Amino acid sequence: MKLYRKKGTVEVERWSPGIDMEGVSVGEEDKKNGSPRDGDMIARDPENENDRWLISGDYFRRNYEPF
Repeated sequence: MKLYRKKGTVEVERWSPGIDMEGVSVGEEDKKNGSPRDGDMIARDPENENDRWLISGDYFRRNYEPF
């Protein structure tokens, strides 16, 4: 496995119980850990608004910062 650094930006919004999760990819490990849950984020590819995925809150706090 190799390490890569992200070059671009990603649009995110905080997950909340009222967010429509249809079309949002949620990984199996995240599901096993109880996601979606408070603190998780929903990301969207700025070049494809239909490409949405969940980022766990812990991972997000460790790896992302405001742009």
